[in-house]
Amino acid sequence: MKKVEAIIKPFKLEEVKDALSEIGIQGITVSEVKGFGRQKGHTELYRGAEYVVDFLPKIKLEVVVEDDLVLQVVESIRETAHTGRIGDGKIFVVPVEEVIRIRTGEKGKDAI
Repeated sequence: MKKVEAIIKPFKLEEVKDALSEIGIQGITVSEVKGFGRQKGHTELYRGAEYVVDFLPKIKLEVVVEDDLVLQVVESIRETAHTGRIGDGKIFVVPVEEVIRIRTGEKGKDAI
């Protein structure tokens, strides 16, 4: 099993959620996060004063899937979240040793 974590632009959340639903993904975890990468934030003008916004609002999606679905999930997120502009985000794939459903005690793929 793998956990796919994606950092995306907030306005892309609904599109990505719908795309994952279309390929059979039933559960995702979504967090509102802030951060910056190469773009290192941007400057804004407020009441005549210029200031730097270092941390930009982003959405973090987390999905745990079986190994055979990883490429499909990654490709779906990549295609849907892509705008071609700086700050589109990143996708991370990390191994998951075990999954346990708290309510029933199910383990492994049955718990996903």
